[in-house]
Amino acid sequence: MKVKDFMIENVISVSPDMTLAEVMTVFVEKKIGGVPVCSEDGKLLGMVTDGDILRAIQPIDRMIYYFMMYLDYLDEVNVEKRIEDTASANILSISKTKNLVTVTPEDDMDAAVKLLAKHHFKKLPVVDSEQKVVGVISRGDVIRKIQATILKGQ
Repeated sequence: MKVKDFMIENVISVSPDMTLAEVMTVFVEKKIGGVPVCSEDGKLLGMVTDGDILRAIQPIDRMIYYFMMYLDYLDEVNVEKRIEDTASANILSISKTKNLVTVTPEDDMDAAVKLLAKHHFKKLPVVDSEQKVVGVISRGDVIRKIQATILKGQ
């Protein structure tokens, strides 16, 4: 089986100029937990997940830094303040943009399953030879396809 047999072709993506707040709205409205960040011509620039957003807005505990005679104190910041501070942040600032893991439509499904399991990814972008996003494959897609195959065999 190939990735193209499992992937979702109608990809929901976001543009790099969107804010964190705008992307959260997309997640809620579309009931999804991750999207590729794509340029206007569809090239993959990054991936952002609900986990990336949670890490960006997580509360900050009070900390004291000591650097050889330099002392700095950072006060505690709660989640409401973090949301307020980060809501207008550019989504690329919290997206994974380096060492992106991708698959192609012609890749064997075994390779995609190994990548999803090894890296604990929820979604993998499916790209063509020009790094344009042509689909996504998620753990849920794989499980649904396997479950449907099992039911057919019974």
